[in-house]
Amino acid sequence: MRFLLLLTGLFMATVASAQELPLKLAACEGKAQGTYYIVKYLTTDTASQQKRIDSVFAVIDQSLSLYKPGSLINQFNATGQVTMDGHMQAVVEKALFASKATHGVFDITVKPLVYLWGFGVTKPGFKGVPPPDSIKKALSYVGYRYLRVKGDHLSTTKKGVQIDCNGIAQGYTVDVLGKFLEQQGIHNYLVDVGGELCAKGVNQQGKTWRVGIERPAPGDTTYEPIQGMVQLQNKGIATSGNYRRFFDQGRTRFAHTIDPATGIALHNNIISVTVIAKDCFTADAFDNPLILMGVEKGLRFIAEHPELGLEALYIYKAADGSIKEAYSKGFASYFI
Repeated sequence: MRFLLLLTGLFMATVASAQELPLKLAACEGKAQGTYYIVKYLTTDTASQQKRIDSVFAVIDQSLSLYKPGSLINQFNATGQVTMDGHMQAVVEKALFASKATHGVFDITVKPLVYLWGFGVTKPGFKGVPPPDSIKKALSYVGYRYLRVKGDHLSTTKKGVQIDCNGIAQGYTVDVLGKFLEQQGIHNYLVDVGGELCAKGVNQQGKTWRVGIERPAPGDTTYEPIQGMVQLQNKGIATSGNYRRFFDQGRTRFAHTIDPATGIALHNNIISVTVIAKDCFTADAFDNPLILMGVEKGLRFIAEHPELGLEALYIYKAADGSIKEAYSKGFASYFI
């Protein structure tokens, strides 16, 4: 009995010692999905998660990358049907949910338009704004209602319909990486993939993770932003803007976000919209439609759909040329 009590005591002491080990900040970073990634987390383990994180990207790319020959999304675009894996199914179903919620303002079948405007893997034979007849033809293949999901099978009811999930896949990847860390027993982390982020727990100072965002300086007319900060705990954040991928023609800037209704690339007065939601997947699903809606419609959409849990910050150019910001009621609570 004394022996058993001794073993029990040693076991409890070992557990207590392990629990008292200090958490240290670890980081993994690299390039993936055409951008950078940085994963920060608190751990007692000295082993790096780098290779396993890279393998997560590789698996998702085999499903959703338009740059990867033989990926599931390329198989669908070539044949009009595919048996999806779990990653593709999650992204397609979320995309269709966002399409229905926004009445088609978000639509992954915009691939023909994305390529026509020069923002795809291959480039058109011209530069600048596409001819109206080309836009009209591409529009005939756009419409989320052409997609059918039955179990893990995705098909289209119209030959020639293709999909591009780049407007949502990055946010999904962020959350997948977060879940991967949790499976390793890591519950304090910040995942950043190309500026789309999710955060859980606290940082190395035991405080809520802080994320930098761009805000206009008072009286700014040229948009030379100042650094703002928001606190992020158990939330995701995504940003869509006209400064990442774009081209200028005349005095108009055309950004890579395409309106599925008109076939025209974004060229309104919105510089960017930053969305905070329960996870990065949701934030990323709605940042593009919110920037297409514009400030008034976008903020009204958020207020009318509290079930979505969205908060947004708009940066836009006012009629007098000044750079201004507007945000939903709940977004203010995230400012530091």
